[in-house]
Amino acid sequence: MTEDLLGRHRDVLPDWLALYYQDPLEITHGEGRYVWDAHGTKYLDFFGGILTTMTAHALPEVTKAVTEQAGRIIHSSTLYLNRPMVELAERVAQLSGIPDARVFFTTSGTEANDTALLLATTYRRSNTVLAMRNSYHGRSFSSVGITGNRGWSPTSLSPLQTMYVHGGVRNRGPFAAMDDDGFVRACVDDLTDLLGHTRPPAALIAEPIQGVGGFTSPPDGLYAAFREVLSERGILWIADEVQTGWGRTGDHFWGWQAHDRNGPPDILTFAKGIGNGMSIGGVVARADIMNCLDSNSISTFGGTQVTMAAGLANLTYLLEHDLQGNARRVGGLLIERLRAVAARVPHVREVRGRGLMIGVELTTPGTDRADPDAASAVLEAARAGGLLIGKGGGHNTSALRIAPPLSLTVAEAEEGAAILDHALRSLDQ
Repeated sequence: MTEDLLGRHRDVLPDWLALYYQDPLEITHGEGRYVWDAHGTKYLDFFGGILTTMTAHALPEVTKAVTEQAGRIIHSSTLYLNRPMVELAERVAQLSGIPDARVFFTTSGTEANDTALLLATTYRRSNTVLAMRNSYHGRSFSSVGITGNRGWSPTSLSPLQTMYVHGGVRNRGPFAAMDDDGFVRACVDDLTDLLGHTRPPAALIAEPIQGVGGFTSPPDGLYAAFREVLSERGILWIADEVQTGWGRTGDHFWGWQAHDRNGPPDILTFAKGIGNGMSIGGVVARADIMNCLDSNSISTFGGTQVTMAAGLANLTYLLEHDLQGNARRVGGLLIERLRAVAARVPHVREVRGRGLMIGVELTTPGTDRADPDAASAVLEAARAGGLLIGKGGGHNTSALRIAPPLSLTVAEAEEGAAILDHALRSLDQ
């Protein structure tokens, strides 16, 4: 049955639509932190559909909200007043920390970043954008144009002039040997020098923790230091919170808060986890920035009633059950457990991350050379053991990405760590 579906997939879908595993997996249903495939095999899910099933599979509160809303009306577009959209926008605006905030809903993180770029370039009357090396911001023409990860950039054409800044990867590159303070100073000096050679950019867009890049991040405070340089020149800061938002990092509700001495970003983008699988993205910005467009616009599917109902129910569950605190507690235990495992596996260069956003970087033993084959082997071995994880990284996809639903229990964290222990050890066999 799965083999037939794979053949049909290949007959009608693009070759570049990537599939995990040598024998691709069809997931048919899920519950809590577990999913099942078409053969009835059960897996512990440590990837959540790319960090999107944020609270739990088949969460009753979300399922009920979707069902009840679908029984009334599913969709009307933004041409009509929409109570669920207004209610979710009110909550997101308040949680964002951005003063006098306005919210625009989209259907994905890619579209959210597209909108943020449109706002920033219009507001600043500049098509120059600063982005981070090793970054990923989406699949559209404009967001690919600011993605600093060659593996996800199929074209060099772009409507934007993009310049890439140091700092998103702490342990590689020309500043890696410095201590944290020296690293930040060097990155700020590099940014300042870069700005001296170009016309004023519209904005810097940055992920507080780089997602597709392998869950890499700079020292806390780097973006606050960048902000001082940017603010002097009127350059906006766009925080791409598509993967880091909603408490996943444990320490903070938003990733930007690790760099917050200068307050919230000018523009914040979000998606993925807020819908718990429903298609929600969005942009939050100050009113003067959001309202800078001088033409009409709508969204046919952004903010549709059934997705907004899901988002409201999911956000309420997350806050009422303190899933941010759970990510901090259970994520801390999982990171320490994985570091203990890694100490016995020569292929592991680093275990990094915070909360339930954890990266395990694999290299050829005794070197800093990325080992994508090892990452693929661990992915397969973990699946064989009953665990689903992801992979990424700017150096040939050699980092394992671990991002379970935020309701993960201690027992499930231990179960997943034990499977990963066996999968990583299999590299030496």
